[in-house]
Formats: sequence, structure tokens, C-alpha cells
Amino acid sequence: MVIIKTALTIAGSDCSGGAGIQADIKTMTMNGVYAMSVITALTAQNTMGVEGIQETEPEFLRKQLDCIFTDIRPDAVKIGMAPSEEIIHVIADALHRYNADNVVLDPVMISTSGSKLISDEAIYVLKNELFSCAYIITPNIMEAEALCGFNINNKDDMEKAAVFLGDRYNCAVLCKGGHTVNPADDVLYSDGRLTWFCKKPVDNNNTHGTGCTLSSAIASNLAKGNNIITAVEKAKDYLTGALLYGLDIGHGNGPLNHAFML
Repeated sequence: MVIIKTALTIAGSDCSGGAGIQADIKTMTMNGVYAMSVITALTAQNTMGVEGIQETEPEFLRKQLDCIFTDIRPDAVKIGMAPSEEIIHVIADALHRYNADNVVLDPVMISTSGSKLISDEAIYVLKNELFSCAYIITPNIMEAEALCGFNINNKDDMEKAAVFLGDRYNCAVLCKGGHTVNPADDVLYSDGRLTWFCKKPVDNNNTHGTGCTLSSAIASNLAKGNNIITAVEKAKDYLTGALLYGLDIGHGNGPLNHAFML
């Protein structure tokens, strides 16, 4: 009999397979855990953009969560797209009721192009209800700026933001450099300590789903019992490998090859 660690992704579906639930399941599988999913919304999208979003009914979302936690309890949980106040309420309630372990929250608030993806009201609920469930949050620069209320222009600002958010919400924070500071340099604030993860930038414009992929890889490695620093390091290595593969499909910002190790 084979025993395997488990991970749950709570996120939106990307029908083109590059981000969201689809990217999360691929990532979790390739990182050696059994992947499960709770879908918060359906999206009609491809490499060129999002054409439409259809949210899951809150009560049906609750049923999905109950089915997972009362049968195959996840060793880690990754949270991605939570598009409304009602959706966030349901997720936070379930995580508290079931005392969920190793919650990795990717606060999907602002798109790469700078468009706000959720309302100010939903952001307020996200911060006040869901952050308290998280072991680690993984904002990009624009999301960190929105959460902190100040501009982030360099590595010192990234450290300031990570400490501000970590102390305020009592969780670990991985502030991602993104395209604003350095695309391959991220800083982790955990247990009062700052740790930098610096990689050589990969010359690849196809980066659709990188945030989903990184947070899912972190959750997978936490599920397997790694400490937070090791989990982030392994996740960064996996993401770098997927980018180095150089997959080039679609007419826009293409996806990664999550199965590059095969």
C-alpha cells in the first residue's frame, strides 16, 4: 500500500491550462503530492486574455470544501483566485472549522497588466478573514503595494513590505520581485528573519501562470514536511526549470511546461 502526501488547491479554472486550477494540479503532481481541487470560478481565457468569469455559487463551494476535508484531508492548501466577498467568507469559514494545515495564500488581486481583479470590499475581507488562516502569503510587487499602501521600487522596499505584512498579519511573507524590481529575486520574511532567494533571470516571455505555479510548488513541499525556507527554495528551482524549458505555444503570453522533468 502506497501512502502519499496530499495538497488542495482552492482557485479558479483556466480553460487554457496555463494558470489556475490546471496549473496547480500539474505542479502538485510533478512535486510528488496527490492533488485535489475546489473551484471558485470558471474563466473563459487563453494566452491572450480573459473573456469572462463565472463564480461558483457559495453554497456549492462550501459543499466542495466539506467533501474534501471530511474524506481526504489535505496536508497543505493553496489558495488562488477568490473573486468575491461571499467566496472569501466560505473559504475562511471552512479553513477555520477544519483547522487547515500549511495554507499558502497567493493573493490574486492585480493582473500582470495592472488591472484590479477583485473589488475593494473583497480585498478588505481577504485581509481581515483569509490572511489569518495563512501560513504564508505570496504577493507580487503590485499586490504588496496595494496591501502595504506604499511604493516598492527596490530590494530594500521589498524587505520593508515583507516585514510590514508579516508583522501585521502574523504570517510568513514571500514578496516576489516580478517585473518591477528583479523577476528572479524574491524575499521571504519568516520568524523574524529575512531570506533572499536569487536566481538568474530566464529569457522567456511566456510566463502565464508563474504565480500559481510557485505557490502550488511551495504548498506541495510544505505538505511533504519541508520547512518554509526549503519549501520556497525547491519551489523556485521547479519554477526555474519550467521556464528554462522554453515552451512556446499560443498567440499571447504562453504557459510553462509543468511536466518538463518528464
